[in-house]
Amino acid sequence: MKIILTHEVSGLGAAGDVVDVKDGYARNYLVPRGFAIRWTKGGEKDVAQIRRARKIHEIATIEQANEIKAQLEGTKVRLAVRSGDAGRLFGSVTPADIAAAIKSAGGPDVDKRRVELGSPIKTLGSHQVSVRLHPEVAAKLGVEVVAA
Repeated sequence: MKIILTHEVSGLGAAGDVVDVKDGYARNYLVPRGFAIRWTKGGEKDVAQIRRARKIHEIATIEQANEIKAQLEGTKVRLAVRSGDAGRLFGSVTPADIAAAIKSAGGPDVDKRRVELGSPIKTLGSHQVSVRLHPEVAAKLGVEVVAA
């Protein structure tokens, strides 16, 4: 099935790309979550608009990405969350929580979709998080999760 991506999908493409994927993947995952729309002749006109919006939010050069990477790696991020007695969290820390904590710690504004968690953060302590700034540049960020 031919689709138009509206958001960046890791391993598939960036917003505005027209890609061909399996029918079930498009129908059951990409379209319901708003990551893509079905390709039509009329939808082809939307591609230019999606690409313009992507250029506004996108980090254009590797130099810019490296500058933001240096800012991120110099930022100390602390998240205060509710937890139980054994240090387990009530729920988990989401990429949106981390993006908000980066901004409140004085770091650059990071899109939550660029924050990549290896596994869900469900315990107190220090955790490593990757922030994909550019296809070739990723920043490693230390996040300290503390009890609120």
